[in-house]
Amino acid sequence: MEATIQALGQILLRAIPTLLFLILIHFYLKAMFYRPLQKVLAARREATEGARQAAEASLKSAAEKVAAFEQALREARAEIYREQEEVRRQWLEDQAARLDQVRKRSQALSQETSAQLTAEKEAAKRELATYADSLAEQIAQSLVSGRVA
Repeated sequence: MEATIQALGQILLRAIPTLLFLILIHFYLKAMFYRPLQKVLAARREATEGARQAAEASLKSAAEKVAAFEQALREARAEIYREQEEVRRQWLEDQAARLDQVRKRSQALSQETSAQLTAEKEAAKRELATYADSLAEQIAQSLVSGRVA
């Protein structure tokens, strides 16, 4: 057993340089490979997060712009509807005013025509009365002169 322990001691003594070499390689790889790799991964993570945050900000900004555009569109439509309603109301007022003018003109024309017809009727009555009197006199004259003669 002592030989085994001595052999084991010899193996361990020979393994010390390999162990030191492995420790040296460990620190070398850590310094030359893993730290730069960690830095690259951290930079990549930051860039990815930055891009994600920028994309979220861009989407938020786009949503705000869309909302503002839709609001402006609603306001423009409302303004157009108001203008159309104003034009329609003004058109109705103009139409009502024109109808009122036509109604007044037709009433005035009707009154004027009625007055004119009344005047013509009165003139015709006077003329007929005069003619009737004259005709009555002629008939009376002709009866008186025709029978007596």
